[in-house]
Amino acid sequence: MNPKNVSRRTLKYAAKLGAAAGVATLALTACSTPSTQTTNSSPPSNPSSAQIVSANKPTIVLVHGAFTDASEWDGVIKRLRTAGYPVVAPPNPLRGMASDSQYLHSFLTSVKGPIILVGHSIGGFATTEAAVGDPQVKALVYIAALIPDVGETATELIGKYPGATLGDNLQPVPFSLPGGGTDTDLYVRPDKFREVYAADVPESVTDVMAAAERPVAASMFNQKCTEAAWKTIPSWDLITTTDDAVTLAVQHFMAGRARAHATEVSSSHAVAISHPDEVTSVIEQAAQATVQ
Repeated sequence: MNPKNVSRRTLKYAAKLGAAAGVATLALTACSTPSTQTTNSSPPSNPSSAQIVSANKPTIVLVHGAFTDASEWDGVIKRLRTAGYPVVAPPNPLRGMASDSQYLHSFLTSVKGPIILVGHSIGGFATTEAAVGDPQVKALVYIAALIPDVGETATELIGKYPGATLGDNLQPVPFSLPGGGTDTDLYVRPDKFREVYAADVPESVTDVMAAAERPVAASMFNQKCTEAAWKTIPSWDLITTTDDAVTLAVQHFMAGRARAHATEVSSSHAVAISHPDEVTSVIEQAAQATVQ
């Protein structure tokens, strides 16, 4: 497809999804209790304890969103390992909703269960589909993530309520498809990366993140969800109240619909980096409630 012919509507909503940046997604019920804000929490001080993993605890699978990679989970991984959890953070291809979900579903077969499956941003779309039919997945955890329903696209979901600004700061870059044709990748503008994606992360960190962005294919945002695992698997949700990628209203809507156990934190979209303690706490809540 010629990038000049990509519909303005697709790019506009894809941009608003940000990473959906996806990447995102998420919300709270009206009875949610906000957590205490913690900024740039220090990692565990005992390195030896981080190597002690319990065979009696579920494996935590962490799926990153758009515009970043699995390194966004570094602080969370350290804390979970210190608590005795085995952890893996596979790559999310960010090439297509169906293909990303199929990739993750296949990856999960290599993991010894039980599993707590965690998705950030547009990674929530992949986890929602990938967990269907996998009896090892005992809980879904959404971290500033999308929680789609069957037949729903990321564009429709993010467009349900206005207000996100990340989408106004994306730049399209065309790329070639195997067998011919082109698609368009979306990147956050480097000069706006910290402002619209990770405002509560130190500039020294966001400068590196912006230089190492993992783009998301624009075509993903009009691809429909085919199955929704949250309808049969218990869900937890960490909603970010100062997020420019996924609005508070959208997050509330998604969490309420999924009947997720919701927690709020005052954070940007890059919550795993700026608030690893809160993210870890929600994951542990899900693990302790579903795996005995």
